[in-house]
Amino acid sequence: MEAGKVCSSNSVLQARRAVEQLRLEASLERIRISVAATQLVQYCQEHGRSDPLLTGIAASSNPFKDKKTCVLL
Repeated sequence: MEAGKVCSSNSVLQARRAVEQLRLEASLERIRISVAATQLVQYCQEHGRSDPLLTGIAASSNPFKDKKTCVLL
């Protein structure tokens, strides 16, 4: 087989994969941005009180806090 034919068949295969991926993406059901934004805001408001990034972590339950301090004499 010639190098040109291999290259050509490889690019045809890549093009088929791209078309298949685009068809898959086009067939996905999408929701409107306004609906998604409303749902996201509602979720954040409902779960904000339990989010450690917003409320912080108690020092007693923080596994990454240093257990002892370094003292230089």
